[in-house]
Amino acid sequence: MLSIGWFSTGRDQAARDLLQVVYRSICSGEIPESEISFVFCSRNRGESTESDLFAEIVDSFKLPLVTFSSATFQAERREKGLQEERKGRSKLIQQWRRDYDREVMRRLGEYDIHLYVLAGYMLIVGEEMCQKYDLINLHPALPGGPKGTWQEVIWQLLENRASEAGAMIHLVTPELDQGSPLTFCRFSLRGEDFDPLWQDLEKKLQVRPLHEVREQEGETNLLFRKIRRQELAQEFPLIVTTIGALARGEIAIKNKQVVTSSGEVLQGGYDLTEKIGQKSIINISH
Repeated sequence: MLSIGWFSTGRDQAARDLLQVVYRSICSGEIPESEISFVFCSRNRGESTESDLFAEIVDSFKLPLVTFSSATFQAERREKGLQEERKGRSKLIQQWRRDYDREVMRRLGEYDIHLYVLAGYMLIVGEEMCQKYDLINLHPALPGGPKGTWQEVIWQLLENRASEAGAMIHLVTPELDQGSPLTFCRFSLRGEDFDPLWQDLEKKLQVRPLHEVREQEGETNLLFRKIRRQELAQEFPLIVTTIGALARGEIAIKNKQVVTSSGEVLQGGYDLTEKIGQKSIINISH
């Protein structure tokens, strides 16, 4: 039985959807011989409407929910550390992250977990937690692609006039979005569905720069929205297929490396594009 610890900040609909998809896939047997042993949320109940909705989903599945607010843990020290980090000095915030992680690990000490999944967890994990736990993260870009939040990734894709995008599951390291990839999938940003939207963006860029388009339209930009919809259509099957591959022993994490069933180190990640392309898009009730 693969025991899973689920980490999330619970900040939006996507965080709720990811948990629902994986939970239902475990219940249906698509992810075999697995269970979510606990859900950890870095916001306390009552801290935000979105995370409260996330907690309601967890409760409805009768999963243990552990909460510990990152915003209120040594808040002044955290804010000072973030200010110093913006000036290029990261020592204080790294120390704060270490102490926050230690408290999280203390609260989770009773659980015996094989795999820790970060899904919409908006904190950088420190070195001690990365060493102690086998942590994986869903990131909405291909290996070697843009880093940051999904919004930042999409704007970088637009800025670079990218011809393809994708998503990956990677090992978590203290360096943001730089861990070794376990799996990934890709999709084209060209073709009849995308070309008219690129043309529309190019017309706008003839009269104003991209940062103004971003400020004025934000997430309502049609190309931005199209890429996001396609990303989500890939991300849900990717995380289900990846956890399923781990549960079946097709891939494994050994000594902080990704290995195949024969024990060989998997370089560059397992390309699941074809498998995911054969799956129907998972329906989620909103």
